[in-house]
Amino acid sequence: MVVIVREQASSTQFLSLDGQAVKKMTNKEGVQKRAPAYGTILSSLHGQTAIGHTATTSITSARPSPNFYPTLNVGRSRRSADGGLTFGPEPSRHWRDVFWLGVFILHLIGLGFVLGVLGLNRFKKTDRLNIDKFTNKFLENRKGFTEVYWPLYAVAGGVGTLLGWTWLLLLGSRANQMMKVSVHILTTYLAVISVLCFWGKQFFWGVAFAIGAALQFLYVISVIDRLPFTMLVLQKAVKMVWSLPQVLRVAYAFMLVMLLWMVLWSFGAAGVVASSMGDGGRWWLLVVLSVSLFWTGAVFCNTVHVIVSGMVFLVLIHGGQEAASMPPNSLMKSLRYAVTTSFGSICYGSLFTAAIRTLRWEIRGFRSKIGNNECLLCCVDFLFHLVETLVRFFNKYAYVQIAVSGKNFNHSARDAWELFQSTGVEALVAYDCSGAVLLMCTLLGGLITGTCSGVWTWIKASDRVIMVGFTAMLMGMILVGLAMVVVESAVTSIYICYAEDPLLIHRWDAEFFNQMSETLHQRLQHRSARAREVFTHNQLDGHI
Repeated sequence: MVVIVREQASSTQFLSLDGQAVKKMTNKEGVQKRAPAYGTILSSLHGQTAIGHTATTSITSARPSPNFYPTLNVGRSRRSADGGLTFGPEPSRHWRDVFWLGVFILHLIGLGFVLGVLGLNRFKKTDRLNIDKFTNKFLENRKGFTEVYWPLYAVAGGVGTLLGWTWLLLLGSRANQMMKVSVHILTTYLAVISVLCFWGKQFFWGVAFAIGAALQFLYVISVIDRLPFTMLVLQKAVKMVWSLPQVLRVAYAFMLVMLLWMVLWSFGAAGVVASSMGDGGRWWLLVVLSVSLFWTGAVFCNTVHVIVSGMVFLVLIHGGQEAASMPPNSLMKSLRYAVTTSFGSICYGSLFTAAIRTLRWEIRGFRSKIGNNECLLCCVDFLFHLVETLVRFFNKYAYVQIAVSGKNFNHSARDAWELFQSTGVEALVAYDCSGAVLLMCTLLGGLITGTCSGVWTWIKASDRVIMVGFTAMLMGMILVGLAMVVVESAVTSIYICYAEDPLLIHRWDAEFFNQMSETLHQRLQHRSARAREVFTHNQLDGHI
Protein backbone atom coordinates (compact mmCIF):
# COMPACT_ATOMS: atom_id res chain seq x y z
CA MET A 1 0.00 0.00 0.00
CA VAL A 2 1.29 3.46 -0.82
CA VAL A 3 -0.72 6.49 0.14
CA ILE A 4 1.24 9.71 -0.19
CA VAL A 5 0.05 12.60 1.96
CA ARG A 6 1.71 15.89 1.05
CA GLU A 7 1.89 18.77 3.47
CA GLN A 8 3.59 22.15 3.61
CA ALA A 9 6.46 21.13 5.87
CA SER A 10 6.74 17.42 5.41
CA SER A 11 5.35 14.45 3.56
CA THR A 12 4.03 11.21 4.97
CA GLN A 13 4.34 8.08 2.87
CA PHE A 14 2.89 4.63 3.44
CA LEU A 15 4.76 1.86 1.70
CA SER A 16 4.41 -1.89 1.45
CA LEU A 17 7.60 -3.94 1.34
CA ASP A 18 7.81 -7.71 0.87
CA GLY A 19 4.03 -8.04 0.99
CA GLN A 20 3.65 -6.24 4.36
CA ALA A 21 2.36 -2.74 4.91
CA VAL A 22 5.14 -0.57 6.32
CA LYS A 23 4.52 3.05 7.15
CA LYS A 24 7.33 5.53 6.66
CA MET A 25 7.43 9.22 7.41
CA THR A 26 9.77 11.55 5.57
CA ASN A 27 10.55 14.87 7.20
CA LYS A 28 11.82 17.96 5.45
CA GLU A 29 15.45 16.87 5.89
CA GLY A 30 14.73 13.68 3.97
CA VAL A 31 15.14 11.32 6.95
CA GLN A 32 12.75 8.36 6.98
CA LYS A 33 11.32 6.74 10.09
CA ARG A 34 8.55 4.26 10.81
CA ALA A 35 5.19 5.86 11.49
CA PRO A 36 3.88 5.21 15.02
CA ALA A 37 0.30 4.42 14.12
CA TYR A 38 -2.30 4.10 11.40
CA GLY A 39 -3.98 7.27 12.61
CA THR A 40 -2.12 9.47 10.14
CA ILE A 41 -3.67 7.77 7.13
CA LEU A 42 -7.09 8.03 8.75
CA SER A 43 -6.59 11.73 9.20
CA SER A 44 -5.69 12.09 5.54
CA LEU A 45 -8.62 9.98 4.41
CA HIS A 46 -11.01 12.20 6.32
CA GLY A 47 -9.42 15.38 5.01
CA GLN A 48 -8.16 16.27 8.50
CA THR A 49 -4.78 17.49 9.67
CA ALA A 50 -2.23 14.72 10.00
CA ILE A 51 -1.08 13.80 13.48
CA GLY A 52 1.78 16.01 14.57
CA HIS A 53 1.33 18.53 11.73
CA THR A 54 -0.74 21.63 11.13
CA ALA A 55 -1.05 21.74 7.39
CA THR A 56 -4.02 20.54 5.39
CA THR A 57 -3.53 17.08 3.89
CA SER A 58 -4.64 15.50 0.66
CA ILE A 59 -4.16 12.17 -1.01
CA THR A 60 -2.11 12.58 -4.13
CA SER A 61 -1.53 8.99 -5.16
CA ALA A 62 -2.32 5.45 -4.21
CA ARG A 63 -0.26 2.47 -5.20
CA PRO A 64 -0.72 -1.20 -4.34
CA SER A 65 2.35 -3.10 -3.22
CA PRO A 66 4.19 -4.79 -6.12
CA ASN A 67 5.01 -7.82 -4.01
CA PHE A 68 1.45 -8.37 -2.91
CA TYR A 69 -0.26 -8.73 -6.26
CA PRO A 70 -1.73 -12.15 -6.89
CA THR A 71 1.02 -14.18 -8.48
CA LEU A 72 -1.40 -16.93 -9.36
CA ASN A 73 -2.70 -14.94 -12.29
CA VAL A 74 -0.80 -11.75 -12.87
CA GLY A 75 2.72 -12.37 -11.70
CA ARG A 76 4.75 -9.44 -10.42
CA SER A 77 3.30 -6.02 -11.03
CA ARG A 78 4.97 -2.67 -11.39
CA ARG A 79 4.20 0.93 -12.25
CA SER A 80 4.77 2.10 -15.76
CA ALA A 81 6.04 5.58 -16.56
CA ASP A 82 2.54 6.88 -17.16
CA GLY A 83 1.33 5.65 -13.76
CA GLY A 84 -0.58 2.63 -15.01
CA LEU A 85 -0.20 -0.87 -13.71
CA THR A 86 1.79 -3.36 -15.77
CA PHE A 87 2.18 -7.03 -14.95
CA GLY A 88 5.25 -9.17 -15.44
CA PRO A 89 5.41 -12.84 -16.36
CA GLU A 90 3.67 -15.27 -14.05
CA PRO A 91 6.16 -16.94 -11.68
CA SER A 92 6.14 -20.68 -11.09
CA ARG A 93 4.54 -22.08 -7.96
CA HIS A 94 5.96 -24.70 -5.63
CA TRP A 95 4.18 -27.41 -3.68
CA ARG A 96 3.63 -26.36 -0.06
CA ASP A 97 3.00 -28.39 3.13
CA VAL A 98 3.34 -31.64 1.20
CA PHE A 99 3.44 -33.70 4.40
CA TRP A 100 -0.11 -32.68 5.33
CA LEU A 101 -1.28 -33.29 1.79
CA GLY A 102 0.01 -36.87 2.08
CA VAL A 103 -1.59 -37.32 5.50
CA PHE A 104 -4.97 -36.15 4.20
CA ILE A 105 -4.87 -38.38 1.10
CA LEU A 106 -3.81 -41.45 3.12
CA HIS A 107 -6.51 -40.65 5.65
CA LEU A 108 -9.16 -40.58 2.90
CA ILE A 109 -7.96 -43.87 1.38
CA GLY A 110 -7.74 -45.67 4.72
CA LEU A 111 -11.02 -44.32 5.99
CA GLY A 112 -12.79 -45.14 2.73
CA PHE A 113 -11.76 -48.77 3.12
CA VAL A 114 -12.90 -48.87 6.77
CA LEU A 115 -16.23 -47.24 5.92
CA GLY A 116 -16.87 -49.80 3.19
CA VAL A 117 -16.12 -52.69 5.56
CA LEU A 118 -18.31 -51.29 8.36
CA GLY A 119 -21.25 -50.72 6.01
CA LEU A 120 -21.01 -54.05 4.17
CA ASN A 121 -20.74 -56.06 7.39
CA ARG A 122 -24.39 -55.29 8.21
CA PHE A 123 -25.80 -54.85 4.72
CA LYS A 124 -28.80 -57.21 4.31
CA LYS A 125 -27.05 -59.79 6.49
CA THR A 126 -25.71 -59.72 10.05
CA ASP A 127 -21.95 -60.04 10.39
CA ARG A 128 -21.47 -60.60 6.64
CA LEU A 129 -17.68 -60.13 6.89
CA ASN A 130 -17.36 -61.97 10.21
CA ILE A 131 -15.82 -59.04 12.09
CA ASP A 132 -18.06 -59.20 15.17
CA LYS A 133 -15.53 -61.59 16.72
CA PHE A 134 -13.19 -58.60 17.14
CA THR A 135 -15.77 -56.81 19.27
CA ASN A 136 -16.73 -59.61 21.64
CA LYS A 137 -16.16 -57.41 24.68
CA PHE A 138 -18.66 -54.86 23.43
CA LEU A 139 -21.36 -57.13 22.01
CA GLU A 140 -24.95 -56.18 22.72
CA ASN A 141 -26.53 -59.13 20.86
CA ARG A 142 -28.77 -56.75 18.94
CA LYS A 143 -29.32 -57.35 15.26
CA GLY A 144 -29.48 -54.36 12.94
CA PHE A 145 -28.97 -53.70 9.26
CA THR A 146 -27.16 -50.94 7.41
CA GLU A 147 -30.06 -50.41 4.99
CA VAL A 148 -32.34 -49.49 7.91
CA TYR A 149 -30.26 -46.46 8.94
CA TRP A 150 -28.70 -45.45 5.64
CA PRO A 151 -31.90 -43.72 4.36
CA LEU A 152 -31.94 -41.62 7.53
CA TYR A 153 -28.58 -40.18 6.51
CA ALA A 154 -29.91 -39.72 2.98
CA VAL A 155 -32.47 -37.34 4.49
CA ALA A 156 -29.64 -35.41 6.13
CA GLY A 157 -27.74 -35.15 2.85
CA GLY A 158 -30.84 -34.04 0.97
CA VAL A 159 -31.91 -31.43 3.54
CA GLY A 160 -28.37 -30.07 3.94
CA THR A 161 -27.89 -29.76 0.18
CA LEU A 162 -31.30 -28.12 -0.21
CA LEU A 163 -30.51 -25.57 2.51
CA GLY A 164 -27.09 -24.83 0.98
CA TRP A 165 -28.44 -24.42 -2.53
CA THR A 166 -31.35 -22.30 -1.28
CA TRP A 167 -28.87 -20.02 0.48
CA LEU A 168 -26.86 -19.57 -2.70
CA LEU A 169 -29.98 -18.98 -4.81
CA LEU A 170 -31.30 -16.31 -2.40
CA LEU A 171 -27.87 -14.77 -1.87
CA GLY A 172 -28.58 -11.69 -3.93
CA SER A 173 -32.03 -10.87 -2.56
CA ARG A 174 -32.54 -12.33 0.92
CA ALA A 175 -29.06 -12.99 2.35
CA ASN A 176 -29.13 -10.13 4.88
CA GLN A 177 -32.55 -11.12 6.20
CA MET A 178 -31.55 -14.79 6.50
CA MET A 179 -28.43 -13.90 8.48
CA LYS A 180 -30.41 -11.69 10.88
CA VAL A 181 -32.98 -14.43 11.42
CA SER A 182 -30.23 -16.98 12.08
CA VAL A 183 -28.61 -14.80 14.74
CA HIS A 184 -31.86 -14.25 16.62
CA ILE A 185 -33.47 -17.68 16.22
CA LEU A 186 -30.47 -19.89 17.03
CA THR A 187 -30.73 -19.41 20.81
CA THR A 188 -34.43 -20.33 20.77
CA TYR A 189 -33.80 -23.36 18.57
CA LEU A 190 -31.07 -24.65 20.89
CA ALA A 191 -33.33 -24.15 23.92
CA VAL A 192 -36.20 -26.05 22.27
CA ILE A 193 -33.93 -28.98 21.38
CA SER A 194 -32.67 -28.99 24.97
CA VAL A 195 -36.23 -29.29 26.26
CA LEU A 196 -36.96 -32.12 23.81
CA CYS A 197 -33.82 -33.97 24.98
CA PHE A 198 -34.91 -33.69 28.61
CA TRP A 199 -38.38 -34.89 27.61
CA GLY A 200 -36.81 -37.91 25.90
CA LYS A 201 -34.70 -38.60 29.05
CA GLN A 202 -31.47 -37.71 27.24
CA PHE A 203 -30.17 -35.65 30.15
CA PHE A 204 -26.57 -35.28 28.96
CA TRP A 205 -27.64 -33.87 25.61
CA GLY A 206 -30.30 -31.74 27.27
CA VAL A 207 -27.65 -30.09 29.44
CA ALA A 208 -25.28 -29.75 26.46
CA PHE A 209 -27.85 -27.95 24.31
CA ALA A 210 -28.93 -25.79 27.27
CA ILE A 211 -25.32 -24.68 27.79
CA GLY A 212 -25.05 -24.01 24.06
CA ALA A 213 -28.19 -21.85 24.17
CA ALA A 214 -26.84 -19.90 27.16
CA LEU A 215 -23.45 -19.31 25.52
CA GLN A 216 -25.12 -18.23 22.28
CA PHE A 217 -27.37 -15.78 24.16
CA LEU A 218 -24.45 -14.32 26.14
CA TYR A 219 -22.34 -13.97 23.01
CA VAL A 220 -25.06 -12.13 21.06
CA ILE A 221 -25.63 -9.78 24.02
CA SER A 222 -21.90 -9.08 24.26
CA VAL A 223 -21.56 -8.14 20.57
CA ILE A 224 -24.96 -6.56 19.96
CA ASP A 225 -23.35 -3.15 19.34
CA ARG A 226 -21.10 -4.63 16.64
CA LEU A 227 -23.88 -6.21 14.60
CA PRO A 228 -24.78 -3.11 12.49
CA PHE A 229 -21.22 -2.82 11.16
CA THR A 230 -21.01 -6.60 10.76
CA MET A 231 -24.18 -6.68 8.69
CA LEU A 232 -22.84 -3.84 6.55
CA VAL A 233 -19.65 -5.79 5.80
CA LEU A 234 -21.64 -8.94 5.01
CA GLN A 235 -23.98 -6.99 2.74
CA LYS A 236 -21.04 -5.65 0.73
CA ALA A 237 -19.44 -9.10 0.59
CA VAL A 238 -22.69 -10.51 -0.77
CA LYS A 239 -22.75 -7.71 -3.36
CA MET A 240 -19.25 -8.69 -4.47
CA VAL A 241 -20.00 -12.43 -4.65
CA TRP A 242 -23.28 -11.90 -6.49
CA SER A 243 -21.36 -10.04 -9.20
CA LEU A 244 -19.20 -13.17 -9.73
CA PRO A 245 -21.66 -15.94 -10.68
CA GLN A 246 -18.82 -18.29 -11.61
CA VAL A 247 -17.70 -18.59 -7.98
CA LEU A 248 -21.23 -19.63 -7.03
CA ARG A 249 -20.96 -22.45 -9.54
CA VAL A 250 -17.74 -23.54 -7.82
CA ALA A 251 -19.63 -23.77 -4.53
CA TYR A 252 -22.38 -25.85 -6.18
CA ALA A 253 -19.78 -28.21 -7.64
CA PHE A 254 -17.92 -28.69 -4.36
CA MET A 255 -21.20 -29.32 -2.58
CA LEU A 256 -21.95 -32.15 -5.01
CA VAL A 257 -18.47 -33.65 -4.53
CA MET A 258 -18.88 -33.44 -0.76
CA LEU A 259 -22.27 -35.11 -1.07
CA LEU A 260 -20.69 -38.01 -2.99
CA TRP A 261 -18.15 -38.53 -0.20
CA MET A 262 -20.99 -38.41 2.33
CA VAL A 263 -22.70 -41.29 0.52
CA LEU A 264 -19.76 -43.52 1.44
CA TRP A 265 -19.33 -41.94 4.88
CA SER A 266 -22.98 -42.39 5.81
CA PHE A 267 -22.87 -46.00 4.55
CA GLY A 268 -20.14 -46.74 7.09
CA ALA A 269 -21.82 -44.69 9.83
CA ALA A 270 -25.08 -46.57 9.27
CA GLY A 271 -23.14 -49.82 9.63
CA VAL A 272 -21.76 -48.61 12.97
CA VAL A 273 -25.22 -47.64 14.23
CA ALA A 274 -26.55 -51.06 13.15
CA SER A 275 -23.63 -53.01 14.66
CA SER A 276 -23.93 -55.41 17.59
CA MET A 277 -21.57 -53.34 19.74
CA GLY A 278 -22.82 -51.59 22.85
CA ASP A 279 -23.47 -47.86 22.92
CA GLY A 280 -19.96 -47.13 24.21
CA GLY A 281 -18.24 -48.81 21.27
CA ARG A 282 -20.62 -47.27 18.75
CA TRP A 283 -20.08 -43.78 20.15
CA TRP A 284 -16.30 -44.10 20.03
CA LEU A 285 -16.42 -45.14 16.39
CA LEU A 286 -18.89 -42.40 15.50
CA VAL A 287 -16.72 -39.76 17.19
CA VAL A 288 -13.70 -40.90 15.16
CA LEU A 289 -15.75 -40.87 11.95
CA SER A 290 -17.15 -37.43 12.84
CA VAL A 291 -13.67 -35.95 13.38
CA SER A 292 -12.66 -37.30 9.99
CA LEU A 293 -15.77 -35.87 8.34
CA PHE A 294 -15.19 -32.51 10.03
CA TRP A 295 -11.62 -32.34 8.70
CA THR A 296 -12.72 -33.38 5.21
CA GLY A 297 -15.52 -30.83 5.22
CA ALA A 298 -13.17 -28.10 6.45
CA VAL A 299 -10.72 -28.92 3.65
CA PHE A 300 -13.50 -28.63 1.06
CA CYS A 301 -14.74 -25.35 2.55
CA ASN A 302 -11.27 -23.84 2.69
CA THR A 303 -10.53 -24.94 -0.87
CA VAL A 304 -13.58 -22.94 -1.96
CA HIS A 305 -12.32 -20.15 0.30
CA VAL A 306 -8.98 -20.00 -1.54
CA ILE A 307 -10.63 -20.05 -4.97
CA VAL A 308 -13.19 -17.35 -4.18
CA SER A 309 -10.82 -15.08 -2.26
CA GLY A 310 -8.34 -15.23 -5.14
CA MET A 311 -11.05 -14.14 -7.56
CA VAL A 312 -12.33 -11.34 -5.30
CA PHE A 313 -8.80 -10.06 -4.79
CA LEU A 314 -8.22 -9.98 -8.54
CA VAL A 315 -11.45 -8.06 -9.13
CA LEU A 316 -10.54 -5.46 -6.51
CA ILE A 317 -6.96 -5.13 -7.77
CA HIS A 318 -7.96 -4.69 -11.43
CA GLY A 319 -10.97 -2.50 -10.74
CA GLY A 320 -13.63 -4.89 -12.00
CA GLN A 321 -14.16 -8.21 -13.70
CA GLU A 322 -14.44 -6.55 -17.11
CA ALA A 323 -11.20 -4.60 -16.79
CA ALA A 324 -8.77 -4.97 -19.70
CA SER A 325 -5.96 -5.96 -17.33
CA MET A 326 -8.00 -8.81 -15.83
CA PRO A 327 -6.15 -12.05 -16.74
CA PRO A 328 -8.03 -14.69 -18.77
CA ASN A 329 -9.14 -17.99 -17.22
CA SER A 330 -8.44 -16.62 -13.75
CA LEU A 331 -11.03 -18.86 -12.10
CA MET A 332 -9.60 -22.04 -13.60
CA LYS A 333 -6.09 -21.03 -12.57
CA SER A 334 -7.27 -20.36 -9.03
CA LEU A 335 -8.99 -23.74 -9.00
CA ARG A 336 -5.92 -25.52 -10.34
CA TYR A 337 -3.59 -24.02 -7.77
CA ALA A 338 -6.05 -24.64 -4.93
CA VAL A 339 -6.28 -28.38 -5.64
CA THR A 340 -2.59 -28.90 -6.48
CA THR A 341 0.31 -26.80 -5.14
CA SER A 342 -1.66 -25.12 -2.33
CA PHE A 343 -3.77 -28.11 -1.31
CA GLY A 344 -1.31 -29.22 1.39
CA SER A 345 -1.50 -25.80 3.05
CA ILE A 346 -5.29 -25.99 2.97
CA CYS A 347 -5.26 -29.45 4.60
CA TYR A 348 -2.89 -28.22 7.31
CA GLY A 349 -4.82 -25.06 8.14
CA SER A 350 -8.16 -26.89 8.18
CA LEU A 351 -7.05 -28.97 11.18
CA PHE A 352 -6.77 -26.04 13.58
CA THR A 353 -8.24 -22.82 12.23
CA ALA A 354 -11.94 -23.39 13.01
CA ALA A 355 -11.40 -24.38 16.66
CA ILE A 356 -9.05 -21.44 17.35
CA ARG A 357 -11.40 -18.94 15.70
CA THR A 358 -14.39 -20.14 17.75
CA LEU A 359 -12.41 -19.96 21.00
CA ARG A 360 -11.23 -16.46 20.14
CA TRP A 361 -14.77 -15.20 19.48
CA GLU A 362 -16.01 -16.52 22.83
CA ILE A 363 -13.09 -15.06 24.80
CA ARG A 364 -13.40 -11.67 23.07
CA GLY A 365 -17.13 -11.50 23.77
CA PHE A 366 -16.67 -12.50 27.42
CA ARG A 367 -13.71 -10.15 27.91
CA SER A 368 -15.66 -7.12 26.73
CA LYS A 369 -18.31 -7.63 29.45
CA ILE A 370 -16.12 -8.38 32.49
CA GLY A 371 -16.02 -4.85 33.82
CA ASN A 372 -13.69 -4.03 36.73
CA ASN A 373 -13.23 -7.53 38.15
CA GLU A 374 -9.42 -7.49 38.06
CA CYS A 375 -8.91 -11.11 39.11
CA LEU A 376 -11.24 -12.44 36.43
CA LEU A 377 -9.85 -9.98 33.88
CA CYS A 378 -6.32 -11.22 34.59
CA CYS A 379 -7.32 -14.85 33.96
CA VAL A 380 -9.23 -14.01 30.79
CA ASP A 381 -6.37 -11.81 29.54
CA PHE A 382 -4.00 -14.75 29.93
CA LEU A 383 -6.27 -16.94 27.80
CA PHE A 384 -6.82 -14.08 25.37
CA HIS A 385 -3.11 -13.52 24.74
CA LEU A 386 -2.56 -17.26 24.42
CA VAL A 387 -5.25 -17.49 21.75
CA GLU A 388 -3.96 -14.33 20.05
CA THR A 389 -0.56 -16.01 19.74
CA LEU A 390 -2.20 -19.01 18.08
CA VAL A 391 -4.21 -16.74 15.79
CA ARG A 392 -0.94 -15.29 14.53
CA PHE A 393 -0.16 -18.68 12.97
CA PHE A 394 -3.69 -20.00 12.33
CA ASN A 395 -6.18 -17.51 10.88
CA LYS A 396 -8.61 -17.51 7.99
CA TYR A 397 -6.86 -14.57 6.30
CA ALA A 398 -4.02 -16.94 5.47
CA TYR A 399 -6.20 -18.40 2.72
CA VAL A 400 -6.14 -15.08 0.85
CA GLN A 401 -2.35 -15.06 1.00
CA ILE A 402 -2.29 -18.70 -0.17
CA ALA A 403 -4.50 -17.77 -3.13
CA VAL A 404 -2.43 -14.68 -3.90
CA SER A 405 1.15 -15.83 -3.50
CA GLY A 406 1.12 -19.61 -2.94
CA LYS A 407 3.07 -19.48 0.35
CA ASN A 408 2.77 -22.18 3.01
CA PHE A 409 0.04 -21.85 5.62
CA ASN A 410 2.01 -20.59 8.64
CA HIS A 411 3.92 -18.07 6.51
CA SER A 412 0.67 -16.85 4.97
CA ALA A 413 -1.07 -16.54 8.34
CA ARG A 414 1.86 -14.65 9.86
CA ASP A 415 2.13 -12.24 6.92
CA ALA A 416 -1.59 -11.52 6.96
CA TRP A 417 -1.61 -10.86 10.70
CA GLU A 418 1.49 -8.67 10.58
CA LEU A 419 -0.13 -6.70 7.77
CA PHE A 420 -3.16 -6.04 9.99
CA GLN A 421 -1.01 -5.22 13.01
CA SER A 422 1.28 -2.84 11.13
CA THR A 423 -1.58 -0.88 9.59
CA GLY A 424 -3.94 -0.88 12.56
CA VAL A 425 -6.65 -2.67 10.57
CA GLU A 426 -6.51 -5.45 13.19
CA ALA A 427 -8.71 -3.18 15.33
CA LEU A 428 -11.37 -3.28 12.61
CA VAL A 429 -11.00 -7.04 12.08
CA ALA A 430 -11.40 -7.64 15.82
CA TYR A 431 -14.54 -5.49 15.90
CA ASP A 432 -16.17 -7.33 13.01
CA CYS A 433 -18.28 -10.41 13.84
CA SER A 434 -19.05 -11.58 10.31
CA GLY A 435 -17.36 -14.96 10.83
CA ALA A 436 -19.43 -15.59 13.95
CA VAL A 437 -22.66 -14.62 12.18
CA LEU A 438 -21.93 -16.98 9.30
CA LEU A 439 -21.10 -19.72 11.81
CA MET A 440 -24.51 -19.17 13.42
CA CYS A 441 -26.14 -19.62 10.01
CA THR A 442 -24.14 -22.83 9.54
CA LEU A 443 -25.12 -24.13 12.99
CA LEU A 444 -28.77 -23.38 12.35
CA GLY A 445 -28.61 -25.25 9.04
CA GLY A 446 -27.00 -28.21 10.80
CA LEU A 447 -29.60 -28.21 13.56
CA ILE A 448 -32.45 -28.17 11.04
CA THR A 449 -30.83 -31.07 9.19
CA GLY A 450 -30.29 -33.03 12.40
CA THR A 451 -33.88 -32.38 13.47
CA CYS A 452 -35.31 -33.72 10.21
CA SER A 453 -33.24 -36.92 10.42
CA GLY A 454 -33.86 -37.20 14.16
CA VAL A 455 -37.64 -37.07 13.78
CA TRP A 456 -37.64 -39.91 11.25
CA THR A 457 -35.22 -41.90 13.41
CA TRP A 458 -37.55 -41.45 16.39
CA ILE A 459 -40.32 -43.04 14.36
CA LYS A 460 -38.24 -46.00 13.11
CA ALA A 461 -35.75 -46.65 15.94
CA SER A 462 -36.14 -44.30 18.90
CA ASP A 463 -33.12 -45.71 20.77
CA ARG A 464 -30.80 -44.48 18.00
CA VAL A 465 -32.19 -40.96 17.63
CA ILE A 466 -29.25 -39.15 19.30
CA MET A 467 -26.62 -41.07 17.34
CA VAL A 468 -28.24 -40.42 13.99
CA GLY A 469 -29.31 -36.88 14.86
CA PHE A 470 -25.83 -35.84 16.02
CA THR A 471 -24.03 -37.17 12.94
CA ALA A 472 -26.75 -35.86 10.61
CA MET A 473 -26.32 -32.41 12.16
CA LEU A 474 -22.62 -32.51 11.31
CA MET A 475 -23.43 -33.44 7.71
CA GLY A 476 -25.84 -30.53 7.45
CA MET A 477 -23.33 -28.07 8.92
CA ILE A 478 -20.70 -29.03 6.36
CA LEU A 479 -23.07 -28.77 3.40
CA VAL A 480 -24.47 -25.40 4.52
CA GLY A 481 -20.94 -24.25 5.40
CA LEU A 482 -19.89 -24.77 1.78
CA ALA A 483 -22.45 -22.12 0.85
CA MET A 484 -21.52 -19.74 3.69
CA VAL A 485 -17.80 -19.83 2.93
CA VAL A 486 -18.41 -18.02 -0.36
CA VAL A 487 -19.41 -14.89 1.56
CA GLU A 488 -16.68 -15.33 4.17
CA SER A 489 -14.08 -15.48 1.42
CA ALA A 490 -15.22 -12.12 0.10
CA VAL A 491 -15.05 -10.64 3.62
CA THR A 492 -11.46 -11.78 4.15
CA SER A 493 -10.38 -10.46 0.76
CA ILE A 494 -11.99 -7.08 1.43
CA TYR A 495 -10.07 -6.69 4.69
CA ILE A 496 -6.76 -7.76 3.14
CA CYS A 497 -7.24 -5.28 0.29
CA TYR A 498 -8.21 -2.51 2.71
CA ALA A 499 -5.08 -3.12 4.77
CA GLU A 500 -2.86 -3.29 1.69
CA ASP A 501 -4.35 -0.28 -0.11
CA PRO A 502 -7.53 1.41 1.19
CA LEU A 503 -8.13 3.09 -2.15
CA LEU A 504 -8.83 -0.30 -3.73
CA ILE A 505 -12.00 -0.34 -1.63
CA HIS A 506 -12.63 3.34 -2.38
CA ARG A 507 -12.55 2.63 -6.11
CA TRP A 508 -14.97 -0.28 -5.68
CA ASP A 509 -17.45 1.36 -3.26
CA ALA A 510 -16.69 4.88 -2.01
CA GLU A 511 -19.51 4.97 0.54
CA PHE A 512 -18.44 1.65 2.07
CA PHE A 513 -14.84 2.89 2.15
CA ASN A 514 -15.90 5.95 4.15
CA GLN A 515 -17.88 3.80 6.59
CA MET A 516 -14.94 1.43 7.10
CA SER A 517 -12.53 4.32 7.63
CA GLU A 518 -14.85 6.00 10.11
CA THR A 519 -15.31 2.78 12.08
CA LEU A 520 -11.57 2.14 12.11
CA HIS A 521 -10.98 5.68 13.35
CA GLN A 522 -13.45 5.10 16.20
CA ARG A 523 -11.92 1.76 17.16
CA LEU A 524 -8.40 3.20 17.27
CA GLN A 525 -9.65 6.06 19.43
CA HIS A 526 -11.35 3.54 21.72
CA ARG A 527 -8.16 1.50 22.07
CA SER A 528 -6.11 4.62 22.71
CA ALA A 529 -8.50 5.76 25.46
CA ARG A 530 -8.45 2.31 27.03
CA ALA A 531 -4.65 2.21 26.96
CA ARG A 532 -4.47 5.63 28.64
CA GLU A 533 -6.90 4.45 31.30
CA VAL A 534 -4.82 1.34 32.04
CA PHE A 535 -1.61 3.39 32.11
CA THR A 536 -3.11 5.92 34.53
CA HIS A 537 -4.43 3.14 36.74
CA ASN A 538 -1.01 1.46 36.86
CA GLN A 539 0.66 4.77 37.73
CA LEU A 540 -1.75 5.30 40.63
CA ASP A 541 -1.12 1.76 41.87
CA GLY A 542 2.64 2.41 41.71
CA HIS A 543 2.36 5.54 43.84
CA ILE A 544 0.23 3.72 46.40
